[in-house]
Amino acid sequence: MTNDHGTKGEPSPFTELMGEVMATAERFGHRQHVHLTWLAVRRYGTGAAVNLISDGIQRTARYAGVPQKYNTTVSRAWVELVGHHAGESDTADFDAFVHQHPSLLDKKLLTRFYRPSTLAGTLARTDWVEPDLAPFPWRHADG
Repeated sequence: MTNDHGTKGEPSPFTELMGEVMATAERFGHRQHVHLTWLAVRRYGTGAAVNLISDGIQRTARYAGVPQKYNTTVSRAWVELVGHHAGESDTADFDAFVHQHPSLLDKKLLTRFYRPSTLAGTLARTDWVEPDLAPFPWRHADG
């Protein structure tokens, strides 16, 4: 297991993924966040990606002096959504992936599943909250 900085001077997995995403980007916007999450899901699986992305974003927010911007529910929900769609896709190309799933580029996608007031609440910021408007797609699959 590595710490926040990797082992023996090596970068952490989060730092490596962030470097890969930012190698072709001018800024870290929503698309880059989805790209980072997609890479993490593909390399480590959705469960591990939840922790990897959540911890990395929380550390980044603290480092930037804005720890209040981190939201546990938002972070996990995005990883689960990306993970669900990545599981349905066999493409190894991020641009092709988002072309297949353009809704992931909609920053307001979570409002299909959550009330804004729920996401803005103290509980969602600090702990996981289940969707309160509609279930995630994989939770109401036929069968």
